[in-house]
Amino acid sequence: MSPVTTVDRGPRVVARRVTVNAPAAELFALVNDPRKHGIVDGSGTVKDNVKGPSTLSPGARFTTKMRMYGVPYRITCKVTDHADTPESKVVEWQHPAGHRWRWEFAPVTAETTEVTESFDNRASKLGKFFEIVGVADQNAAGITASLERLAAKYSKA
Repeated sequence: MSPVTTVDRGPRVVARRVTVNAPAAELFALVNDPRKHGIVDGSGTVKDNVKGPSTLSPGARFTTKMRMYGVPYRITCKVTDHADTPESKVVEWQHPAGHRWRWEFAPVTAETTEVTESFDNRASKLGKFFEIVGVADQNAAGITASLERLAAKYSKA
């Protein structure tokens, strides 16, 4: 059974959560470096990042090589939310069409973190198209796989 659970964020938002045996700062640092997104990507779409900072910040942009349905492409994203405090660590970026990917890291203990990843399609120009072709289900599977991968990477087996 998967340790990943569903989080209800309302319509057109796919969100999942997992508890990871690692400090929030370490996990945040991993996702806050766009060059490392391929390490946790469970969708199989994220390839090499070709341009951008090694540490994201509000308004930062990064370009990533992607592959979906066998078609390679590049996409430039903009950081739309970013917080790095002891209580809350968040990084969110927006694709050109308006949909957003968000990672939240909430410390449970000094060595355990609740990680939530979400795909927010509410403001996307492609929102209706995404719904028709089943992107929400694909993203749910990809998010679940990403979070399972992250939890396994830090498993204390």
